[in-house]
This record gives sequence, C-alpha cells and structure tokens, in this order.
Amino acid sequence: MAGQHQIDLDELLEGQWMEKSRQRARLRLVDSLESKEGVTVVGGDIFTEEGRLTEAFSFYYARLVACSSEDERFVARWAQAEAERAERILTSDKDNLERIARTYISEISKTIEAGPTATRPGLRFNQKSARQIQDGLLWKIGLSDYIEICPKITGSRWRLSNCKVVNGQVILFNEQQYSSSAKLARLLREKIKRDIEQEALKKMNDITTDLAVRLAEPVGMIRNLMANKASEAIALVGADENDWPPCMRKIVAELENGVNVNHFGRLFLASMSATLALPKESCVGFFNGAPDFDESTTTYQVNHIYEHAYTPSGCGKLKLNHNCPVLPGDDRLCDISWMDHPLKYIRATQRWKAKNQQVEQTTRQDDEPISGETSVDSTQNNPVESNGNNQNN
Repeated sequence: MAGQHQIDLDELLEGQWMEKSRQRARLRLVDSLESKEGVTVVGGDIFTEEGRLTEAFSFYYARLVACSSEDERFVARWAQAEAERAERILTSDKDNLERIARTYISEISKTIEAGPTATRPGLRFNQKSARQIQDGLLWKIGLSDYIEICPKITGSRWRLSNCKVVNGQVILFNEQQYSSSAKLARLLREKIKRDIEQEALKKMNDITTDLAVRLAEPVGMIRNLMANKASEAIALVGADENDWPPCMRKIVAELENGVNVNHFGRLFLASMSATLALPKESCVGFFNGAPDFDESTTTYQVNHIYEHAYTPSGCGKLKLNHNCPVLPGDDRLCDISWMDHPLKYIRATQRWKAKNQQVEQTTRQDDEPISGETSVDSTQNNPVESNGNNQNN
C-alpha cells in the first residue's frame, strides 16, 4: 500500500497528505491510555480507499510513537488496546473473520448450524450485543492452538475441562450470551496482541536519534498522560485499610470467615488490590480462608490479574452481583449521587482526610503562644487547674 501510493517515512511524519493519519494516530494513542475498552472503532473508516489508508497509516504512525517512547509498559497497553479494537471488529465482520483466523491459527474449520439467525450486514460496535449475535456458524480449532491461547483468558467457559474436544479439535459452541464467532474473535485478540507487542519491541531498537527528535511532540504527549496516570496510581497506593470502600471490606471479611465469595467478588477484590498496588502475597492471603483455597491456583490467578491490570468494577455491577453491602442511609458517602465507583470512594475519603489534617494543622498553629506572651500565667486561662490550685492553698 505504501509503494502503491508512494508514501515514505518523510510523508508519514510530516507530509500534508498524511495529516489525517497522524491525527487519527494521536486519538488511538490517547484511547490506549484513557479508554477502558481499547481503541475506539467509531471514527475509523474502512469502507473507502481513503479511509483504509488513514486507518492503516495511523496504526503505523502510532507504532512509531509507541516505539519512540521507550516505555515497554506503554507498548503493552497500546498493543492490548489495538487487539481489543480488532476483536470488536472481527466479532461482527464474518466476511473477514475466517481470513484473519487462518493467518493466526494453524488448524481451524467451520460448519453451518441448522436454522441460523439472520443478521443485518455492517459493523456493530456494542461489544456486549455483538457477542450475542448468532450467525449460524460453528467454529472448531486445533487443540494445540487452544492450549496455547487459553491460559491467558479468564472465565470458566475457556477452561479445557469445560470444552468438548472431537478428533483433536475444540468446538466453540454457540451460547445465548456468546456466539461461536465471538469466541473465535476473542481467541484471535490474544494472538493479535502478542504479535503487535513483540513486533513493536523489536522495532524499538531501530529508532534513531533523528527519528526520536521528529517524534518528540507526540511522545511528549504520551509521557505526560502516563505521568498523570502514575500520579493517580500513587495517590491510590497511599490508601490504607480505613480508606477501603465497604464492598472491599465486606469481601475481605467474608473470606476471613470462610464464606464462599462468588467469582465476581473475587475478581473485584484482586483487581482492587492490583490498582492499590498491594503486594501480590497480601492479595493471595485474602483468599486463604476461602473454602476452596488452593495457593498455587490462587497465586496464578492473582498474577494474571496483576499482569493485565484489570479495572475494578463499578457500583452498579457490584450491586447486580450481590457484592455491595450498603443500603440507603448506611453510608453517607455511598448515598451521594455521583458515587458510582469504589475508586471514587477511596479518593473522596483521602480528600476528606487531607482536608481534616490541614484544618488540624492550622488549629495547632493558631493555638501556639505568640512570642512575648510566655510570661503569662497559664492557670489564668484554665479554670479547672486554677480552682484546683486554690483549693490546695
């Protein structure tokens, strides 16, 4: 494509024709850090030649910036965000799903189930609803491919023991909430992420000083965003146990008492622990009282959550999954209209504590005696001590 349209490095970095690609690339980079669902699909035109050029070269420009950042953490986040975007597109793009799948998976086949559900053509960008769309296809992939990919995906449906294997192939059954095609797209996401990240890390060594200087502006933008994220994380790390939201304290207490906390509650506790930068050993220790506790399994799962930096769920999902212990009136902070996430609870308690500490410090300074007044008898200002001394006399 670059040769066909005579696009070289200079054109990509500074050419007027590639300005749209550079703008789109900046949006992709920001989404990598800001969006919880990765790079947004909306805004990317892949149906026209110009749109495909913009999308393709915005990816290449974004990769150059990521490599020039020399930050492996950001490269990993960017690769994850791009892979999530690819999953959302492939979930609804059945025309290209097989072509991409055969690129990444060595053994794959499909069958058409009886009575497939018709779907409207075109891309759908609501991931939850797109996963539920049944296109009548039933996918099967080789056992070795499945074993390679699935350890990186959480959830009982991905465990090999819960899958059906026929003639060395794992059948990706259609479910009401998760179609076979959506499952295949989810598996491809892991392959795509690994390839994007590995290639970017290799190309990081090819960034010259001259190229780094020419990319200084977008790299600076990314480093500032990363610094802001780090500042937020540092503030959260300073949270002690008294700052924890009621939902987190409830789950910890239940595990200590041997209650079998549901999967959603366990995932929330581990993701909160990772966000608060609690030691992994401490997080594993929370689950020590669980009825089904197994140290090796729990350690593996906790390491996975810490590595992938899961975002803790909000109050709505916690209530839906019976992990919120607060009723109206139980906690004034939880009753505030904008309080919809446990991390907001922690930030609010930290701000409140900081404000109180400032007031206390100001009060102490006001109570200190002014220079020149130390000769005044302190008993004159303390009726209790004064009365006591008079009685002794």
